Amino acid sequence: MSNPITPITEDDIANFLVNTPDFFERHAALLSTVRFVSPHGQRAVSLQERQADMLREKIRALEHRMMDMIRNGSDNAVLADRLHRWSQSLLNTQQPGQLPHVIVDEIQHHFMVPQVAIRVWNVDQAHEMEPYTHGVTDDVKAFAAGLRAPYCGANAEFEAVQWLDHPHEAQSVALLALRSTNTPWSTEDPTEPEAKLPDHALMGLLVLASPDPQRFQPSMATDLLGRIGDLASAALTRLR
Repeated sequence: MSNPITPITEDDIANFLVNTPDFFERHAALLSTVRFVSPHGQRAVSLQERQADMLREKIRALEHRMMDMIRNGSDNAVLADRLHRWSQSLLNTQQPGQLPHVIVDEIQHHFMVPQVAIRVWNVDQAHEMEPYTHGVTDDVKAFAAGLRAPYCGANAEFEAVQWLDHPHEAQSVALLALRSTNTPWSTEDPTEPEAKLPDHALMGLLVLASPDPQRFQPSMATDLLGRIGDLASAALTRLR
C-alpha cells in the first residue's frame, strides 16, 4: 500500500527558498512576475517596488529615531547649562546665610519652577533665627530621613508643602532631602533598606512645586534632581 502524499505547505516553500539562495538566479524572470498589494493602495506592485517601499519605511523610522536622539541631546545640553549656571550662583555667594535664599531663587529662575521652598536644621547658632530654619517639625525631619531618593509625584498634603507661598496651587511636587555628603552611610550601598545616616547628617528639605499635575511624575528620571540636592547640600555645609 503506497504512502499518502503529504501536501506542500507555505512553510515548506519558505524553507526551500531560504535554503536555496540561488533559486532566483536560475529563475530570474520570476521576480518580474511576482506581484504584491501596495500598502498605499489596492494596486499591485512588483517585488522590487515592494522591497523599495519597505526600505523607505525603514529609512523613515531611522530618521525619526535620529531626530529623537538629536532632540534629547539638545534638551540634555540645555539642562546641563542650567545646572552649570545654578552651581555658579552658589559658588559666587559670599555670605553663607544667603545660600538658602540663593538656592530657592536660582532654581526658580534657571529651571522655571513656579514655587520653591527650603528649610534647614542643625545649623550654627549664628543662623538659628533665620526664617529658613523655622517651622520644621519632628514629623518633617522623620519624613526627610526616609527619602533615599527625590520624591516626585502628586501633592499628598505633605506638611512641607505648607512652606510654599501658595501651597494650595501645588498639584505636583518634588521633595529632596538635604544631607551632608561627607558623612558615611552605615552600609556601602545607601539604597539598602538597612542603610542609615547619623541624625546630624540630615541638613534639610527642598520643596519644588508646580500647578501642573504632570510636571513632577513618579515615572520621571531623578538624576538631575539628585544632583541639585547634592550640590545644595554641599553648599549648605557652610551654615554649620
